[in-house]
Amino acid sequence: MPNQTTFAADLQRKIDMKTKPAGALGRIEELAAQIATVQGTLMPKMQSCQLTIFAADHGIADAGVSAFPQEVTRQMVLNFLGQGAAANVFAASVRADLRVVDAGVTGSPFNEPAMLDRRIGSGTLNFLNCPAMTSTQVEDALQKGKDLGRDGAWDAVAFGEMGIANTSSATMLAHKITGVGLDVLTGRGTGLDDARLAAKETILRRAAQRTGQLEAKEALREYGGFEIAMMAGAMQGAAAAGRIVIVDGFIATAAALVATKLEPNSRQAMVFAHKSQEQGHISILNALDASPLLDLDLRLGEGTGALLAWPLLQAAATMLTDMASFEDAGISGPA
Repeated sequence: MPNQTTFAADLQRKIDMKTKPAGALGRIEELAAQIATVQGTLMPKMQSCQLTIFAADHGIADAGVSAFPQEVTRQMVLNFLGQGAAANVFAASVRADLRVVDAGVTGSPFNEPAMLDRRIGSGTLNFLNCPAMTSTQVEDALQKGKDLGRDGAWDAVAFGEMGIANTSSATMLAHKITGVGLDVLTGRGTGLDDARLAAKETILRRAAQRTGQLEAKEALREYGGFEIAMMAGAMQGAAAAGRIVIVDGFIATAAALVATKLEPNSRQAMVFAHKSQEQGHISILNALDASPLLDLDLRLGEGTGALLAWPLLQAAATMLTDMASFEDAGISGPA
């Protein structure tokens, strides 16, 4: 890695000397600087992106916190494998690779060649009454995630999720780690009406009474999902490997919160794709001092928002490497 002070100055000079007024490309300039810094070069590349979707089930679904039944997790996994989901369509449209990981879907393992089996268990326990997982399961999920985050040769990676009731898990993680109130964090998830939203918040308040404020790893044990823990590990692994991590919506941002608490240096690799329609997302973004690139009223998950942001990263890197400087173009620079 070059001298950081000299590198930062050279990088800013390169951006400022492009054929444009200083700062005229706004967030794209910030993105270019971040990408170059993570890759440690003034000639970064953003040519390949890969989305990993982690799937797992949650015992808290038994409490009725979701508008959809738990079997939808397995059904949606099969939809991903059949190329029928929004994530598949968006990945194809932006030429991103996609893989699906069984982190702990309820029932028997999938007999599908395209599925990556990293099962921790057959869904978590119901955190209303007891910890969602054991300490051993937390460590296993984090490590498997780190291994997945480190493998391959993609320039950028994104992580999506599928798991009925996982907005409840993400809400509890954010609440216990940041201290932000459940009235602020609890959202509609899969589309709860007002009455069921109120019931969901009541259930989460009961679950919250079991513990006080928690450190990240203990919060995972008490309330986390297998897919969220694995995603947090993957973010750490990818960041350590010098990759840009494109963070999706509410649940992925909760995983990013965990990842940065466990490994603060991972934050510099993270680009936050969008602001979700989910009520509590902005609070977690604020806790991470993160400014999302897009605001499209999304609340689907699956990594869809991250995929939509990927072309912006490509444009930022290309601006830095291919756009002419004032000197190159024979144009008078700023006075």
